[in-house]
Amino acid sequence: MSRRRKLDVQTLDLFAEPSLSVADTLTALQRLADAGLLRRLDSALAAMVAEQDAGATPALLVATAVLAQMEGRGHSCLPLQQLVSQPNQVLAWPSEALSAQQALWAQLPASWADWQEALRRSPVVRVLGRDADLGQPLVLRGDGAPLLYLRRYWDYERSVAAQIAARTTADTVLDEAQVSHWLQRLFGSSDVAAGAAMDWQKLACALALRGRMSVITGGPGTGKTYTAARLLALLFATAPDATQLRIALAAPTGKAAARLKQSIDGSLLELKQVVQPELDLEALVQRMGAARTLHALLGARPDTRHFQHHAGQPLDVDVLIVDEASMVHLEMMAALLQALPSTARLILLGDKDQLASVEAGAVLGDLCSNAQAGNYQADTAAYAERVTGQRIPAEFMAQQAALPMAQHTVMLRESRRFSGPIGQLALAVNAGDAVAAKALLTAQSGNDAELWSRQGGGAQLVAQMAVQGRGARPGYRLYAELLQRGLQQRPATAEAHAAWVQQVLQAFDRFRLLCAVREGDWGVAGLNTAVAKVLREAGLVAAEGEWYAGRPVMVTRNDAQLGVFNGDIGMALPSFADAARLRVYFLRGDGLHHVSTARLAQVETAFAMTVHKSQGSEFAHTALVLAAQGGNVLGRELVYTGITRAREAFTLWTEVPGLLASAIGSPTQRSSGLLRFWERSV
Repeated sequence: MSRRRKLDVQTLDLFAEPSLSVADTLTALQRLADAGLLRRLDSALAAMVAEQDAGATPALLVATAVLAQMEGRGHSCLPLQQLVSQPNQVLAWPSEALSAQQALWAQLPASWADWQEALRRSPVVRVLGRDADLGQPLVLRGDGAPLLYLRRYWDYERSVAAQIAARTTADTVLDEAQVSHWLQRLFGSSDVAAGAAMDWQKLACALALRGRMSVITGGPGTGKTYTAARLLALLFATAPDATQLRIALAAPTGKAAARLKQSIDGSLLELKQVVQPELDLEALVQRMGAARTLHALLGARPDTRHFQHHAGQPLDVDVLIVDEASMVHLEMMAALLQALPSTARLILLGDKDQLASVEAGAVLGDLCSNAQAGNYQADTAAYAERVTGQRIPAEFMAQQAALPMAQHTVMLRESRRFSGPIGQLALAVNAGDAVAAKALLTAQSGNDAELWSRQGGGAQLVAQMAVQGRGARPGYRLYAELLQRGLQQRPATAEAHAAWVQQVLQAFDRFRLLCAVREGDWGVAGLNTAVAKVLREAGLVAAEGEWYAGRPVMVTRNDAQLGVFNGDIGMALPSFADAARLRVYFLRGDGLHHVSTARLAQVETAFAMTVHKSQGSEFAHTALVLAAQGGNVLGRELVYTGITRAREAFTLWTEVPGLLASAIGSPTQRSSGLLRFWERSV
């Protein structure tokens, strides 16, 4: 959608007709797709609806095309009243298309009642509460503000809501004395009378025991995996037989899964002295096995949306921890919940303020919609005080009936990592304070500063900074020099070769160039080319042909047979057995994984990557590039996510003035009906 052409005169003439016919409407939608305002898929769906409904109206066809476009932008449904009254907000077309949008809307019904009638009388629309399920491609939900769904997204949303409701209302019998004992062992004692500060991590563990599903959210450094590790120890300690407890760890990407496993293992082993002799945590850690991607966990099948594990063949697991849950889209969450045994516990970890998934749905955002406020009920607070010795502060108590999910959700509020300029910048962006964000960036000076920003200058300058780094802040030269040493002095043993490969990969992971968009000089494609050119001209890589030593690549398609998954980052390097033959090496939590370049068809160069693809990763130095052509992609969550990928240093480079303030002022809002299911029950 980033490359658009102007609407032709013929299309504008169609909008000038006294009234649009069905044929004119379909032609107009096709031309809007030609201009890049819709996808061809969107106009094709409208054409299919016209074929199935002989009485189709222009309103029905336009609503269908916009619904399909909304799905492509991450929404699970279309809010119809907003489409009628505020089409510019729903469509999110660029300002140059505003006149065409207004001309089109002038030909459509002015009242919501007429739009509703056009939908309700169509045989392709299932009106909930009125119609039987006959396989209609569209579903109209009318409780409250009407929502229009593509059939399968209605099914996903309904399934997810039902599963969550069942898991958060399931009765769990607890030995509160035992729970309290182990919480004090794991976190220390709390004295309510002395007014001890609220330990949100301790509360998260306590509430997670009460149901079959819980959410632990918080920004970087708030200790989500630290808390999850103690929750695992608590589950081991209170289980009838800890050796029989089946634990699984998962995340949307391979990188996030590896980080989760490393963090959980480290935190558990630190607890050995606390829980001995009752628990042998070292043995329990070894039994857990490696963390996996969600696709690998569920058993992805080639060329199909279906998985090996489902309701009829559930996962063999008692506890499942999923990290980076903000990246889990609606369809994946539906598949995961269906495949999870009803008796198993699901613990979701994630930052509710990060970018939502690329595909439709923002499940974690929906679940955490009121996490900041807490909204805990009296029985939740009473239980928490009994087992933790803490009293939930009054400002976090519910003032009226609260959603059941809120009683199983805890937001961690204290960051132990981001106390400096990076953390302050992330907070300012998250709060929508563009003035404070700009002040923080301009207050820093010098190449070694934690924050650093530049504007304009051309993509080639960005690429040069990406290679050289800035001051002591690393760039890609660090990995490239290690690469050249190994190529010139080949490691003598397999062990030395593996150590060299690991050093190169780790050095590469110290820096990353993040982009808002894929296309253009300031996008992923242009900057990948520019960085490779700078490295080649410096003699650091021989970037000729498709494959060369030192080419970083990102896997773009799951391949369970090869053991690689969408989002995995690897690097082409000579094998030990045959220096003339390149293999792609991937860092795993349990060592190195490598695949022949000949077998990796679905990859792309990864000097630069989108912010979306970077989720679940952290780098010592992160550079975020904002392109002028970013359009609606440039939002607050994108900037926040880019900033929080950095551990030690953050660089912002904008193509033109005003991009940062514009992005901070544009929070992402995804249309969803998930909360409606629960609101009706309280």
